[in-house]
Formats: sequence, C-alpha cells, structure tokens
Amino acid sequence: MINRQQPENSIYFSDLKGIVKGRLIKNDLPDRKVSYLVTDSRRPTLNADSVFLAIKGINHDGHNYINSMIDAGIRQFIIEDENKLECFDSVEVNVFLVENTIKALQNLGLYKRNNSNAKIIAVTGSNGKTIIKEWISQLLYDSEKVIQSPLSYNSQIGVPLSVWGIESYHTIGVFEAGISQKDEMPLLEKIIKPLYGIYANIGSAHESNFNSIEEKAKEKAKLFIGSKRITYCGDHEIVKDSLSIYTDEKLNEWSVNNPDSETNVKYIHKSETTDIEITRKGRKNSFTVSLNDAVSLENLTHCLVCLLDIGYSPTYLQDQLPLLKEVDMRLTIKRGVNNSFIIDDTYNNDMAGLEAALTRVNQFQHVDKRVVVLSDIQQSSISKELLYSQVEELLKSFKIDEVITIGEDISSHLNYLSGRKISFSDTSEAITNYPWDDLDTSLIIVKGARKFQLEKIVRRVEKKIHGTTLEINLASLANNLNFYRQKLDPGVKMMVMVKALAYGSGAIEIGKILQFHRVDYLAVAYPDEGVNLRRNGIYLPIMVMNPSPESFDMLHRYDLEAEVYSLNFLRRLNTYTIEEKKHFNVHIKLDTGMHRLGFNADELEEAASIINSNEFIHVKAVFSHLAGADSSEHVEYSNYQNELFSRMSENLANLLDQGFLRHLSNSAAIIRFPEFQYDMVRLGIGLYGIEVNEIHQENLIPISKLKTIISQIRTIKKNETVGYGRVGKAVRDTKIATIAIGYADGFSRIFSNGNASVYIKGQKVPVFGNVCMDMTMIDITDIEDVKEGDEVVIFETTQHLLDLAKSARTIPYEILTNISERVNRVFLSE
Repeated sequence: MINRQQPENSIYFSDLKGIVKGRLIKNDLPDRKVSYLVTDSRRPTLNADSVFLAIKGINHDGHNYINSMIDAGIRQFIIEDENKLECFDSVEVNVFLVENTIKALQNLGLYKRNNSNAKIIAVTGSNGKTIIKEWISQLLYDSEKVIQSPLSYNSQIGVPLSVWGIESYHTIGVFEAGISQKDEMPLLEKIIKPLYGIYANIGSAHESNFNSIEEKAKEKAKLFIGSKRITYCGDHEIVKDSLSIYTDEKLNEWSVNNPDSETNVKYIHKSETTDIEITRKGRKNSFTVSLNDAVSLENLTHCLVCLLDIGYSPTYLQDQLPLLKEVDMRLTIKRGVNNSFIIDDTYNNDMAGLEAALTRVNQFQHVDKRVVVLSDIQQSSISKELLYSQVEELLKSFKIDEVITIGEDISSHLNYLSGRKISFSDTSEAITNYPWDDLDTSLIIVKGARKFQLEKIVRRVEKKIHGTTLEINLASLANNLNFYRQKLDPGVKMMVMVKALAYGSGAIEIGKILQFHRVDYLAVAYPDEGVNLRRNGIYLPIMVMNPSPESFDMLHRYDLEAEVYSLNFLRRLNTYTIEEKKHFNVHIKLDTGMHRLGFNADELEEAASIINSNEFIHVKAVFSHLAGADSSEHVEYSNYQNELFSRMSENLANLLDQGFLRHLSNSAAIIRFPEFQYDMVRLGIGLYGIEVNEIHQENLIPISKLKTIISQIRTIKKNETVGYGRVGKAVRDTKIATIAIGYADGFSRIFSNGNASVYIKGQKVPVFGNVCMDMTMIDITDIEDVKEGDEVVIFETTQHLLDLAKSARTIPYEILTNISERVNRVFLSE
C-alpha cells in the first residue's frame, strides 16, 4: 500500500469548534481539512480545503458574497451574520457561526502560532517595515527555513493570514505589524508572539485615532511586550521614549550620533558603495553595501544590528549582502526623459511618506532642477492650514525648485514661496497642460493618493528604454489555478511547473504568487533555477528535474529535491550522502513509456536495496511522465502507462522501508484522465492559460500579453525592398511600420515575410521582409490612423498564440519560453 503523506498538525473543520469558539450550524459534508483561508471574494483560493470567512468591514460586508463563493465552488464557511444562513439552504456545506469573524480569523492565526517552534522577528514603525522584513528574510535564506508576511500584510486581518502560513518545517518567521487605532497592537502581539523586535521609525504626522504622535508611538511599542530583545535607532527620540517602559536588558539600541549607545554605527560613503561600520561591545564589524541613500542604509542597519544581536556571524552576513535584492515596493527610482530621474511613490501620501521620499533627493547631486508632483494629502486629521504649512516647510528644507499640485485642497492651501508652484485640479489637466518635455536633467518626485492616479504622470515622463513589454495578469493566473484545483479530489496535492522562467512569465514573481496561493510543490528543470527561487523568498518544496552529480552540494545547501532517474545517478548520490553525511529528499522517476529518463521495472529491486541501506536518502515521491495525454488518439497508450506506473510504484512501495507520494498527471491528464490523480498532480501549461486538450479552453484565461510599439512609419514605392536580403518587396506603394521587437526578444526569424501577423487596433497586420535582431517591419497600408508610438500586440489571446505556433511549426510552449529576459515583465494584480 502507498502511504499518503499528510502535513503535520493538519486542522480539520471539526477542530474549529475549539479554535474559533462558534456553533456548527451545518455539517453536510465529510470532515475536511482547513488549509486555505479566504477573506477576499475577488481572489478566492478554490480548493476542497478552502474556508471562506465572511468579514464585516466599514465599507464592505463579506456576507454579501456568500452566494458567489458557493457558485465558485467553496463549501466551508465561517460567518457571523445569522440572517445569511438562508444562503446555504439549497447546497451541501459546512458552516460555523461565530460572534465575530475577524476574531475567529485571529484565533486561527493564534492556534497556528501556538503550535510552532519557529523564532519570530516582528517589525513595526511608520515606514520601511516591509523592506526590513524582506531584507531580513533574504539575509537568512541560506541558514533558515523562513516564512514572512506576504506583501504588506500587517493589519488585524493581514497578520493572522500571514501567521496561518507557518508550517512545522519553518525555523524563523518575519512578520510586520501596523495599527490604525488604540488597543490594536496587543491583539497582534498575542498572535505573533515575537521573540525579537525591530522598531523602525515613527512618522512626523499622526492619524485621527490617536491624540498625538507620542501616543501612537507608545501604542506601536506594545508589540514587544513579550519580546526578548528590541532593536531600534536611538536617534529617533520618539521611538526611544516609547520604549522607555522596557528594561535595559531588552533594549538593543544603535545610534549614529550618540556614542553612549550600546551599538555605534558609522557610514563611510564611496563612489558606488557604502561601508557600514557597526561597533558593539568594543568589537567593530564593517559591511560593504551597494547603497548610498540614508533611508535604505537605515533600514539595512536595523537588519544587521538585529541579526548580530541574535547571534548570526558578521562573516555570514557580509557573504549574504551582495545577494540582497532591492525591494520594489511603493517608492522606486526610474529613468525619465531628457536625462531626468523619477522617484515614483504613487502608492499613497502621508507626511511621513513624503518625508521619506524627499530624503532621497541627496542621491542626485547632478540634476539642474528638483520638481515635486503632489496631490491632496488625505491621511491626516489636522487642519488643512497647519498640514500644508508643514508640507511647505518640508519642501523648503529639501530645496525643491518647483511643486506641481494636483487637487483642490493642496492647490488652495499650499503657499510655496521658496520656489515655483503650478496648480491643477486633476491629473488629466496636469498631463495635458504642463510642459513635461521641457524637463531636462531634473529630479521628479511623484507622490499622491491612489484616487489621483499619478502613475499616469510617471508613464508620461518615464524614458521608454525598451518598447516591448510582457504583461502578466496575476488575477488570470489565479483563475486558471482555481479551475484546475476544482478538478482535484480532496487531499490531492498540486505541484506547479515554473521551469524556463515559468514558461517565460518570470519564475520569481510567479513563484511568489503560487506560494501565496499555497500550492504544495514547485518544479524546475535545473538546480540554478531552484537556487534563484530560494534566494528570492520561495520556501515551498522544489523538485529539480534535471540535476547532475556536480550539483549535489548546491541541491543540499538550498534544500532542493532531486529527481533520481537512473541507477548510475543513484549510486553517485549514495556515495555522496554517505561520505558527506547529508540528507537528501528525492523523487524517483519511473520510465513507463516516455523513454526519456527513468528506471525500468527490472532496476527497481537494486534501487530499493541502495535506498534502504542509506539512512540519508528519503524518497518523497515516485512519479512518471505521460507521453500523449493531450491527444485522444493516445488514450489507450496513456491507460497502459497508468497501469504500468501503478504496478511499478506498488512494487517499489513493497520494496522500500518508507512511504511516498505518487504523481503522474500533467495539465492534460488532469482534464482527460481524472482517475490518474494519485497523491499529487503536476500543473504546467494550463496555469498559463493553454488547455492543450482544447476541451475546457473557455474556462482558462491567457495570462500573458506581449506588446511593443511602432518606432517609425515610412512609405516605400512599388518594387522597393525592405530589410536584410531584400526579401520584402513591395507589390504596390506600401506604408511600412518598424516595431521594437526582433528575434533577440523571442520573435522568431521564421515569422519573416508574411509568415506571421501582429495586431494593431484589433486588426491583423502581416510581417514584411525579414525579422531583424531588434526590430521587425510590418505592412500597415490598409490600417487607418496609425501613428508612431502606437501599441502593437504580438499575442494576447489563446488564438494569437496558436496562430504564432502554427506559423513557426511548433507548440505554444516554445512561443512563451522563447521570450527573452531583456523583455520587460509587468505584473498586473487586477
């Protein structure tokens, strides 16, 4: 018999009674696990193990979406509105009624935290929480199994959702916490239970729910009631005062200005790097980083001082620093037109955030002009007169030459006498009437509330480095993931293929969203792909399908699970693990008819003998690969492969001293052969919007849109030629557009001379002449009102992809995976 492996500490719906303190109102279904908590009806995780918590908020009520969740396939609910029980009258569901759904969610997070032995670092403050969290996680990836808050999940809802993700294998967690009113932080402290804390900073403005900035600071400090140590910068007086309630033994103060601090920090700026000298208890350590701005250096110093205090070695930390990735959160720096730079902080606009953005101006010493684009500030409770007088002083202190105000409040109340002020009622007026192209060698800081859509201004002044972009819609990806999840039997796991840059989409970003949606496994082709995922915060189990003996050290160091496909490979792994005394998790590949890689039936006894005699090799799974699951003409062969896999895996189970998972189905088989599911399935091309059986294509949404722009338009005379080889010969007077994509971007040369088409304004336009390395010419003679800079779609729909694949005499997989890394990837959340 095969032993289905279950996660440790699984929670079942029947267990909720003792966790959420509610009443079981309906119990129509067999007891199911609770693996996924859904609070947002727009992004449900559709799975038999999902539970929808209907949360009531100030401006929304999750109970209004119960019917849509039922329609989407969710069958487990936690609600607080007894009047909504009628929604469940005609459907078999499991329902708990609780007094407060948010409290129930927090109790679920608390339960998970109480059953974890992971060390927890908690981060709070006004700015930089997410960056500090991300950087600590990156610094620890090589030494710990890290879990971290996704995105900026730091609220009364976000924190328990984050903590819910803790599993038994995690050794450390890094969570951020934020509050909007009094008495919230003790609730978050109870859920997070941090052993270590970082208090980043406190903004210069306070919110309406607090009497003063000092009161807000003290409320935030309550996060550390049970902490062993609290790291903070003593140069922030308000932060320091708020922590005065704690004993000196708890406080881990660092300072740039105060020599009496336990830890002293000095920044030595060089041309492209900065040395951070940290002296604590008489011992000096120096760290070299490729950062120069004050905000980033302070955030990183918080990380280093905290981790040194915990006990991580300076050598280890210095080795990790070159691998640190910039966190692209709210504030990013972009290249603008005419040698300008843009500080893009269009996420929101409070005073603390404005101050943080302005501190970046000193990075740019060689600009001729400092310009700030600023909308109405909505996150403040003080009078408009006082608020905008503070803004004026802030702008003046950073020597801003020109301020562009957008909105009635700021335009009326901000008097900027230290420079030029230009006012507009809305963003559209500003885009139309301000001479953006006249900005030359300028620094442009763009900051505003979401409602003003200042990102349109950023796009207007941003330099177009490469006109070709691949847009990936993460909502479409979630739709496709949920579609396949609905096809799985309860308890069946899902492995998702993210090899080859996640089929061209971007492995890191796709990996993170899959981790957020709690898939069970990821799979890559080569070890370096797995290492890249680990280095960027992916802690899910990862199978490597093409390992080599030379990569054993790398596989072990990054906890990657190797495919074992031959006796020779197994023998070498056996020798390595015994000599090095290193444990390995492996997936045994069986050849059932693909005849590519894998063990034959007559090799299993020897393979089992080697594994049984080796205490270091643990078989996580046994699997095989179907050769023709996407074709109706190969149904008989697929059934033969399944029967052979069943026999071989049963035989191996009887030979081995350990249990394992089995997986056989790919995307095609999930649809065509639901009986092949075993313990886990492998989702590949289906996630990216292609249903290769063409049975359920209408249920999937292509996640990718490859687009470019027209660089130039010209008219050529009849019999003139275009491009290399002069193969593009005009049979009439022809209008030609040159577009910014070529075979170096993945637009194959085989598409030359009319063998493929692109789309302008929804109309099909043929390629004219040979595709060049960096550009392509198209015939736009029959398209009206086309101008330079117009968008050109290479593919957007499934049919577009199929047409290109047909033109290239290949499959959609190749079209997607051929997209060059130099093509900019843009990820859309909606």
